Amino acid sequence: MPDLAVETHGIVRTFRDGSVRALDGVSIAIPRGRVFGLLGPNGSGKTTMVRILSTIIRPDEGSATVNGFDVVRQADAVRRSIGLAGQFATVDDNLTGLENLRMMGRLNHLDHATVRVRATQLLEQFGLAEAARRNVKTYSGGMRRRLDLAAALVASPPLLFLDEPTTGLDPQSRQDLWGFIEGLVESGTTVLLTTQYLEEADRLADELAVLDHGRIIAQGTSSELKARLGATVLSLTFSTTADAERGALLLADLTTKPAFVEGDVVDLTVTAGPAAAAEALRRLDAADLVVTGLALREPSLDDVFLTLTGHHAPDGAAEEPIAGSGRRRR
Repeated sequence: MPDLAVETHGIVRTFRDGSVRALDGVSIAIPRGRVFGLLGPNGSGKTTMVRILSTIIRPDEGSATVNGFDVVRQADAVRRSIGLAGQFATVDDNLTGLENLRMMGRLNHLDHATVRVRATQLLEQFGLAEAARRNVKTYSGGMRRRLDLAAALVASPPLLFLDEPTTGLDPQSRQDLWGFIEGLVESGTTVLLTTQYLEEADRLADELAVLDHGRIIAQGTSSELKARLGATVLSLTFSTTADAERGALLLADLTTKPAFVEGDVVDLTVTAGPAAAAEALRRLDAADLVVTGLALREPSLDDVFLTLTGHHAPDGAAEEPIAGSGRRRR
């Protein structure tokens, strides 16, 4: 068995006097030096799992170890061995970037010499050296997220929890942050990532688990999850939503998977793409349904999410957002 950074068994967590079961028997294992992705719709339990693993809340049932420490009995040791960047940057606007990192070093009980060296290294690593002495209130959103990630790394934790790390960033800032995360993993850092961006999970995660209603409904590599859907996705665009709904009913028997209608587009997972496309066009023409667009493509991670949960991955923040870094909680 590989050396594990995180291991959980049957984690259960309820809210509202037990009426809401946020996690319902979740078990995961994350080897060191890997990126593990948690995917799921709003309210699926992703952030609740991160809050338990970072000792912000306790599980009602089950057990969890982080870097070999029990999250309940050895919570202080867990906190000293992790970094946490929540959904929203929590750096102090009235301090400079350098002052924020130095403050984080002091909160982690690092000596002054170590703090100076780490702050300088991290500001350079995250492309913030030129802005180091500017107040954070002058930073862009992407700069603030990079500084927040740097703050989680001041104490050089072997394990980093990233809860929706690129929420609200523009595409270029998101790409930049992905590059920084990949660099951390190359240097040996283990990462638990929660995200609703399918492209993010596809690019960064070595293994994925899909959470829905507090349970893991699928787990594996991105390629393994995509392989479960079949060889090809047939995507058909119609003139109207009504035509798309009629077309989906007409073509339902071309696939063993559900046909998904979103607006004027119908997606079908098929095993023989060209033959299925030809048959679809023949039936639609006979029914006087006009197709304005047709595409055959390999399944994407979004197709996996759609099939497993019944809807596309939503944008926006996840449930129970973590306001700040768990490293600050002593």
